[in-house]
Amino acid sequence: MAEFTLELNDDQKQVRDWLHGFAADVIRPAASEWDEREETPWPVIQEAAKVGIYSLDFYAQQFFDPTGLGIPMAMEELFWGDAGIALSIVGTGLAAVGVLANGTEEQIGTWIPQMYGDADDVKVAAFCSSEPDAGSDVASMRTRAVYDQAKDEWVLNGTKTWATNGGIANVHVVVAVVDPELGSKGHASFIVPPDTPGLSQGQKFKKHGIRASHTAEVVLEDVRVPGHCLLGGKEKLDQRLARARERAATGGERVKNAAMATFEASRPAVGAMAVGTARAAYEVALDYAKTRTQFGRPIIDNQGVAFQLADMRTRIDAARLLVWRASWMATTGKPFESAEGSMSKLYASETAKKVTAQAIQILGGNGFTREYPVERMHRDAAIYTIFEGTSEIQRLVIARTLSGMPIR
Repeated sequence: MAEFTLELNDDQKQVRDWLHGFAADVIRPAASEWDEREETPWPVIQEAAKVGIYSLDFYAQQFFDPTGLGIPMAMEELFWGDAGIALSIVGTGLAAVGVLANGTEEQIGTWIPQMYGDADDVKVAAFCSSEPDAGSDVASMRTRAVYDQAKDEWVLNGTKTWATNGGIANVHVVVAVVDPELGSKGHASFIVPPDTPGLSQGQKFKKHGIRASHTAEVVLEDVRVPGHCLLGGKEKLDQRLARARERAATGGERVKNAAMATFEASRPAVGAMAVGTARAAYEVALDYAKTRTQFGRPIIDNQGVAFQLADMRTRIDAARLLVWRASWMATTGKPFESAEGSMSKLYASETAKKVTAQAIQILGGNGFTREYPVERMHRDAAIYTIFEGTSEIQRLVIARTLSGMPIR
C-alpha cells in the first residue's frame, strides 16, 4: 500500500510540468476560438495524441499511479488550460471508466483502444446514461435492452441526452434497463460498436459553457449488438439480477447499478477539473490585482480585494486536498465511509463557481468582457455543480451515508 504523502514525487512533478506546458502553449491559445466556434477542437485533440496525452497508455499510467494522484493531477493541469478543450480531450475517459468498472478483461482490451484510435486517426468515445426524464433520477430510465436469445443479441431502444461526444463517437457505452421491476438495480451497460445501424445523433446542444466540448442526444432505434457487448457478460448480469431480486424481496442491502459505479469512480476526477478552472481564474485575478491601479496604487493594496484573493486561494487548496484524499482512498481500497468522493466533487464544484465569480468581480468591467478569460471560466464552472451528479445529489449522498437514513 502506498504511503500517504502530500508531496509529489519526481516522476509526478515531471508529468505535471509537461501537462502544464501543453496547457499553456497549446490549449490556452486556442481556447477563445473554439469556445466561439462551439465545435470539437479536433486539431488540439490530434496534437494531444501526437505528444502522447490523448492515448490509452497515458491514462492507464495515471490511473494506475499507486498514490492515486495521477488522474487528479492531470485533470487539474489540463482544465487549468481551458475547460471546454480539456473536456474534449478527456471526455473519452468517462466511457473508458465505464468499461473498466463493469467490463471483463477481454472487453477492456478490445474496446478501450478503439475509443482513442491513434495519432494518425484520432477517435473519441461517449458514455450515454442520462435521458430527457432521467438525470439524477436514474430509476426513471426508459432506454430498454431486450435479449434475443435465438441470435445472442441485445436490442436497444431509447434516447440518451447530455452525452459528451454523443453521435460523433467511434464507440458508445450505453446504460439501459434490462429488468424494469428492479428500478435502478435492473440496469446494465452495453458497448455499441462503430457504425452500428440504428444509432444516430439527435439534437446537438448549444451550451452556456464548455462550448468546445460536443454534447448531444443519442437516439437508439432497434440497435442490435452482439451478446459479447454486454459489459461483464450475461452470466454475471444474471447473477447480479438474481441477488437484486432476492434482496428486494427480503429488504436487504442495495446493489449498485452500472451507471453509479462509473460515476462513483469518476467524481474525484471531476473535482480536480473544477480545481483547475478555479486555479486558473484565481491566477488571472491575482495578476490583475497586482498590476491594476486605482487612486494611485495597485488594487490588491485594498483589503476588499486582498481578502477575496486570500479566501479564493484557501478554498482552492482545501478543494484540492479533498480531491487528493478521495483519490488516494479509492486507489488504496479504503471505503468512502463518509462519502468522501462526493465530498470532494461537491466542494470543488462549488469552489469553482464561487472563485470564478470573485475573479470577475475583481476585474470589474473588464472581467465581464470576453477580452479577459475569467468570463469564459465562469461560464465553464457552472457545469461542475450539474454533471455527474448535481451538488444537491452530492449532499444527498453524503447525508444518507452519514445518517444511514433514506433521506429524500
